[in-house]
Amino acid sequence: MSADAYATGLTTGLTLILAIGAQNAFVLRQGILGAHVLAVCLACALSDAILIALGVSSFARVAALLPALDPILRILGAGFLIWYGAKSLMRAFRASDALRLAEVGAGSRREALATCLLLTWANPHVYLDTVVLIGSLSTRFPGAESSFGAGAVTASFGFFFALGFGARWLRPIFERPAAWRALEALIGLTMGAIAIKLLASG
Repeated sequence: MSADAYATGLTTGLTLILAIGAQNAFVLRQGILGAHVLAVCLACALSDAILIALGVSSFARVAALLPALDPILRILGAGFLIWYGAKSLMRAFRASDALRLAEVGAGSRREALATCLLLTWANPHVYLDTVVLIGSLSTRFPGAESSFGAGAVTASFGFFFALGFGARWLRPIFERPAAWRALEALIGLTMGAIAIKLLASG
């Protein structure tokens, strides 16, 4: 186990997953309602773990067979991070509303899981974040790709369970637009830092 690779994977995974989207909003909503929280968090985290494992194992093998692909992936990954971070920074300056949760009932466990899995597996950004970006970044740690992936998986499990079970305490904070702006700004700056590190490592 490489501590450096694990820490970088943890930071990268946490930064990517922090961006509030439909999946995270759904987990937050279920947590606030106290409805099927364990099942929903577990479904999200396990889905991420599968996709991260696929990305790490696939990109490690492709990079070994096609060395010329590495700089291309590194540049594309850095470009994506810069774009992603810029969007977060723009949202930080423009955001004026707190997260709006759907005004519907909690529903059954089956309905909650179906919605959760749909939001996860039907979202192209999930594949971009886990399979493509995390997979390509893991190639920067030859022989320690699994440590990088383990860090990203840890971030996923930690985030989803903290979000789902801590949602009741977060609600008063994130009803304030300033909280969302601060979160988006932090995401944007961290994305930029990771992009610079990725480009400098070539």
